Amino acid sequence: MNEDVRVWIEHNLCTGDGLCVQLAPDVFEFDDAGVAHVKSSAAGPLLTEEGASADVPDSLRLDVIDAADGCPGNCIHVARRSDGVEIAGPNAD
Repeated sequence: MNEDVRVWIEHNLCTGDGLCVQLAPDVFEFDDAGVAHVKSSAAGPLLTEEGASADVPDSLRLDVIDAADGCPGNCIHVARRSDGVEIAGPNAD
């Protein structure tokens, strides 16, 4: 069973590598400075506030987890919505 997850980025750690944008462009996008942000939806605005999180569509869940696991800046956090436990990213077990 897939669980609903949310994602956010620690912007100060973003290296601008672009792996996240390549893997899940409906969830991640660069700003003009080359820093990745999450989006509220595929066509939605960038959520530029530090710690702003977005729901991840179930169809993109594995792509977002792969992005978090492969991020060179180790700055992408993916947590279960049900209990907030991080399942991918720097604080995941």
